[in-house]
Amino acid sequence: MDGGEMNFGERLALRMDDLGPVAVGIDPHAGLLDSWGLADTAAGVREFGLRTVDALWERAAAFKPQSAFFERHAAAGVAALEDVMEHCRQSGVPTILDVKRGDIGSTMDGYADAYLSGPLRADAITVSPYLGPGSLEATARRAAAGGQGLFVLALTSNPEGAQLQHVGGEGASVAGEVIRSVSEWNQALAPGEVGPFGLVVGATIGGAARELAIDLGDFPGIYLAPGVGAQGASGSDVREVFGNARVLASASRSILGGGPSEEGLRQGLARTLDSVGG
Repeated sequence: MDGGEMNFGERLALRMDDLGPVAVGIDPHAGLLDSWGLADTAAGVREFGLRTVDALWERAAAFKPQSAFFERHAAAGVAALEDVMEHCRQSGVPTILDVKRGDIGSTMDGYADAYLSGPLRADAITVSPYLGPGSLEATARRAAAGGQGLFVLALTSNPEGAQLQHVGGEGASVAGEVIRSVSEWNQALAPGEVGPFGLVVGATIGGAARELAIDLGDFPGIYLAPGVGAQGASGSDVREVFGNARVLASASRSILGGGPSEEGLRQGLARTLDSVGG
């Protein structure tokens, strides 16, 4: 990257400062499709995604399509996701494609080919570090070189995550090692700045970070925080978990449940922004 060019994290941080810290999850599951009067088909998920982008592109800090809800419709669903990703690019809104991929060697290179280039190209993708954070380093370098980013799973919003992520306990947990590794990547690429690599830490984790002796305020990047809204976390929970750290709250049903009207979607986003203090 050129020394004067902002990295993904810096660009996203500026947009968060301007529009508020909420990523709109594009999650066309069957219940939402039905409430919008759309068929649970590839055509339905495509229409759902395009309408969401059209309604919120001027107001959302980022869009976070959930790949699984498109993939379940096989090749036609992936084609629908390509169209939604292109629509996001045309709107100028950063995309975080939620794919949670994680593998080694040439297989991970293949995932990078799929999601960091070509018709599914995203500004950032979610990745899993549980083959070891080092297994993601080549993908991280590739993302940074293209002005893109990664969000690495660390302390997730689902209660089952603690069974693995908390192993090792205070000062030596699995989650702590993930956070340390990603912090080092950011410090190496963007010392003193917001780095291009973020962490997925749930807004529903309560005091888990403190119990594991993890200082979330030390991380030189952006947290992606699922769990806000329909999953039960409020703006006060976000502030309790993260303090003054830079957090992008991810919300889907609490926003998309206001659809299919443009005004309903915008009101849903406004309520979520009010909740998290945006």
